[in-house]
Amino acid sequence: MKRLLHFFKKETVLCSAALLALISMFFVPPTAAYIEYMDLRVLCLLFCLMLVVEGMQTIGVFSFLGQKLLCRAHNTRFIAFVLTGLCFLTSMLITNDVALITFVPFAVMILTMTGQNKLLIPVIVLQTIAANLGSMLTPIGNPQNLYLYSFFNISFWKFILHMLPLTLASALMLALTVLLIKKEPLAFPESTNKARITSKPRLIVYSLLFMLCLLCVLRILPYPLMLAVVFAAVLATDKKLLKKADYFLLLTFICFFIFIGNMQHIPAVCNLLSRLISGRELLLGILLSQFISNVPSAILLSGFTSNCAALLYGVNIGGLGTLIASLASVISYRCYVSANHAKTGKYILTFTIYNVVFLVVLSSLAVLIV
Repeated sequence: MKRLLHFFKKETVLCSAALLALISMFFVPPTAAYIEYMDLRVLCLLFCLMLVVEGMQTIGVFSFLGQKLLCRAHNTRFIAFVLTGLCFLTSMLITNDVALITFVPFAVMILTMTGQNKLLIPVIVLQTIAANLGSMLTPIGNPQNLYLYSFFNISFWKFILHMLPLTLASALMLALTVLLIKKEPLAFPESTNKARITSKPRLIVYSLLFMLCLLCVLRILPYPLMLAVVFAAVLATDKKLLKKADYFLLLTFICFFIFIGNMQHIPAVCNLLSRLISGRELLLGILLSQFISNVPSAILLSGFTSNCAALLYGVNIGGLGTLIASLASVISYRCYVSANHAKTGKYILTFTIYNVVFLVVLSSLAVLIV
């Protein structure tokens, strides 16, 4: 029983999605048509990107790059700028959750070693906001973007241009917020200069695989070919990567696909939801994300609207706000509370204040753009 409760607490979104899918099956019994509900291209792309990025992380690519940039930091404001910028820029390519998994523990280590524990909360909060906002620029920056990009069949450059104004505004806000951090001298111990890439041959392989994934994102290569090549390459280089993919996230997608597909086969429900959502995509994307996070919000709302532009803004801005608005934010929180002398209450308060300010400003801007 304890294991079940622990699993539900850890995978609340998956359990909720599974329950919705199960209930919907009573109204639309399972048939072979369920297969048509699945967006196999999204599932395969997400799976392959997980494996490739995890492979790069395993050989120390991101820590190595981060260290090289930090070697030039000689004051507290600049180190905050670098640590925040790393999450903002890398999240565009390696997803927001991977950026935080990589650079938040890195920030904890660096700030602790340099005696700047007082900066842990503001820097980690800014890193979290940066990863959630930087990731919205590209289709591969986060799971909701990858799904909506595929679902609405948007062109790659149209997607980028659509998200660019909000991304630039986010970058400006982050830069101005970093300026609020007091500028003090900083010295790094010699022991911080030890990060290295452990395998250059694997780096070449993973880089080529990443390019292959991008070609699939651009719809130049078919996803079955990408899946076959990536899977074979991972088996040949490091089979352990297969155990590190987030299968629960993939299963969450599948459950929501079943639920939405079944709802669309019930005319009365489909028409009602379409009327409720139409014209309110931005607002509902933001509000719904606060309670069930932005990935499931994107999947749920997409089935009942054709206004992709407003929905993209809604679920990406919706990643701001509460701690669960973006599941990537939970990663940062867990990293912080595991640090010595963590002040949980102060972290949540600071996180909420920063997020609400960013949420209000960017929501107002989004209303003007949409």
